[in-house]
Amino acid sequence: MDTTITAILLGILEGLTEFLPVSSTGHLILASEFLGYNPAQWAQFNVVIQLGAIMAVVVTYWRTFWNMGTGFVRRQPEALRFVRNILVGFLPAAVIGIFAKDTINIMLETPLVVAIALIVGGVAILVIERLVTPGEETGVGNMPWRTAVAIGVVQCLAMIPGTSRSAASILGALAMGVGRKTAAEFSFFLAVPTMLGAATVKIVSEPDKLLAGGGLVGWNEIAIGLVTAFLVALVIIRAFVAFVSKRGFSPFAWYRIALGSFALIWLLG
Repeated sequence: MDTTITAILLGILEGLTEFLPVSSTGHLILASEFLGYNPAQWAQFNVVIQLGAIMAVVVTYWRTFWNMGTGFVRRQPEALRFVRNILVGFLPAAVIGIFAKDTINIMLETPLVVAIALIVGGVAILVIERLVTPGEETGVGNMPWRTAVAIGVVQCLAMIPGTSRSAASILGALAMGVGRKTAAEFSFFLAVPTMLGAATVKIVSEPDKLLAGGGLVGWNEIAIGLVTAFLVALVIIRAFVAFVSKRGFSPFAWYRIALGSFALIWLLG
């Protein structure tokens, strides 16, 4: 397949799945199996285009970031709590990510792990949706710091590819009595330092692999994928919040179970 077309397809896949509870990393890993391209040649590409999804969060919620940023400088209580919650929510992933780096890299090369995690995560969503009643919409700035830390710890489950960072953080929040909209938005805001940190570490630690594949996947493909991921994520973010506020997360659970089951049959067949 032409590298430009592959870059566009992967950019669309990243933008569609990064903030949905279906695992963008898992989809990109399975895509290498289904589309037949060499995943090693696109490894750095997959990391860098996540920055496009981060940009979509910043653009979509620029007023929130601006108000919280200026409020933080002015020492406004809600802004201070907002920044505190993002930082303490990010801390567990930062610490565990450093010590579990090698294990994570091994799992990233295992599509079978993705398939199983998709199914298990789908079942978990159905269980939590059935047993937990969402709380009131208090907003990220009014969440207790202990809740933010706990959500950050649960988010670390997403280091298992196929689990989904957004699924782990959102479901963790729901289990702790956070409202659906607040849970989704906290997941978006938490994604900024988490994904930026992961991408930075990957790029800095392996600069020689940025153009993996001897020039087959270069800056042109990366730029195309990044812009595509940004544009698609820009549409998905608000649509996702509106959807889950009305219908919940169960449709994503059934999708995960169906895709995971198909992947298992494909991989083991």
